[in-house]
Amino acid sequence: MKNSIKLSALLLLASTGIFAAGVTAKPIHPMTPSIKGMVTFSPVPSKRGVEIKVNENAPGKALVIIYNYENDMVWKDVLSKKKGMDKAFILNQLDNGNYTIEVTLNKQVVKKIAHVYYKGDSKLVAIKG
Repeated sequence: MKNSIKLSALLLLASTGIFAAGVTAKPIHPMTPSIKGMVTFSPVPSKRGVEIKVNENAPGKALVIIYNYENDMVWKDVLSKKKGMDKAFILNQLDNGNYTIEVTLNKQVVKKIAHVYYKGDSKLVAIKG
């Protein structure tokens, strides 16, 4: 009888330990809202560049960096509430090819591809991705 009580107590203790080990506490972090809806990329009406607009309610400054296909930085700018949170980048003076546009806001990054190409005698820019 003593052995069965000890065995039952041991099994109860072991099963409690197994269930307790499966539960882990998650650290509490403030939720950082996604910036995807706060940054808008659109072609300039002449289709010779890209206009980047950042929502006026966005926190802080937005860093815009444009890289060529070799990952070399070709343009860097900061958008702030003082200067205005939208800007057009005229890219048709760049060589033909794909360029990565990165917008960093609140330690989050949104990327788009700008494709620079000739159509007839005109050099145009299209936005991908």
